[in-house]
Amino acid sequence: MKKKRYVKLKGENMMMTLIILFVVATFITSFIGQAKLQSHNSELQRLKSKIQTQEQLNASIQMKINELSSLDNALEVADTFGLKYNNSNIRVVSK
Repeated sequence: MKKKRYVKLKGENMMMTLIILFVVATFITSFIGQAKLQSHNSELQRLKSKIQTQEQLNASIQMKINELSSLDNALEVADTFGLKYNNSNIRVVSK
């Protein structure tokens, strides 16, 4: 029985090299894409945390503003400076 001889065609080595390079490039591209995605996700989480902290600070400051702008506090400050409460002189200013 005769053994079949395998004959390499012209450019077969080049085709195999290109296929291997394509597979390696695909894996490298996928790896880099996953790394960038992870980086962006961590940045997003950091920014969300920063926003949440700022919102809590804003709420705290708003509570303090409401407390300081209350009528009781205004009367207390007026008494401290020797002023009298006169409702006709009060003007409400809003944005």
